[in-house]
Amino acid sequence: MADRVTLVKTTPLGAYASYATINSADMVMAAADVSGYNQFVASGNDLVVAFNSDSGAQTLTINSVADPYGRTGNITTYSIGAGEYAIFGPFRQDGWMQTDGKIYLAASSALVKLGVITLPGTY
Repeated sequence: MADRVTLVKTTPLGAYASYATINSADMVMAAADVSGYNQFVASGNDLVVAFNSDSGAQTLTINSVADPYGRTGNITTYSIGAGEYAIFGPFRQDGWMQTDGKIYLAASSALVKLGVITLPGTY
């Protein structure tokens, strides 16, 4: 298997930021890598946005790890309908961060576009 492709993360500017710069609020989206899969650095407060640009349903899997209580919660082959968006998370480090500090994703088609939003602060 090829190396996982790291997704570029987007951080929202906030309610009182300047939005005068063109594209300053754009979210970075990338086609899923179906041979090497994808990953992103876990901040502990990340959302994954998936858009299916295909004419049929596609799937997304996000791999969990055991949390401090031994629980796992893989999101396995979640079906995303044609032309639909799906939002996952926020993902905490406990239960999701792999040993290399990243979160792993796998989509069934490159027609699934992936974006990661790092939410500022905590809830």
